[in-house]
Amino acid sequence: MSADLAAEILVSDTVRFAHASERQFAKLLDFYQIAWEYEPTSFPIAWDREGTPVQRFTPDFFLPEFDLYIEITTLNQKLVTKKNRKVRRLRERYPEIRCKIFYQRDYLSLVTKYGLEDTSG
Repeated sequence: MSADLAAEILVSDTVRFAHASERQFAKLLDFYQIAWEYEPTSFPIAWDREGTPVQRFTPDFFLPEFDLYIEITTLNQKLVTKKNRKVRRLRERYPEIRCKIFYQRDYLSLVTKYGLEDTSG
């Protein structure tokens, strides 16, 4: 293993993730040497009457090589619906921003395909 790859793997071990599935996804990205940033941008998606942002959406990952944001959703259906609404608002307000949602079935498919431990909780 190269020193660069070892350093990248250490990054996924030192970032404070909100959910274990995000850490597992970061390790997969590290393994395939895909550059990533964790929660680098918060996009305002709703404003009050004065124009002050009152709601923001912060996708979990940004993959610079692909100019793509990724949101990992392995939680209950109520929260999935809320995230879907946020991504829809993001797309309406920022059509140039590419964002993909990885649902629980997508996450579990990756876990199964690559023989990873299921850490979705």
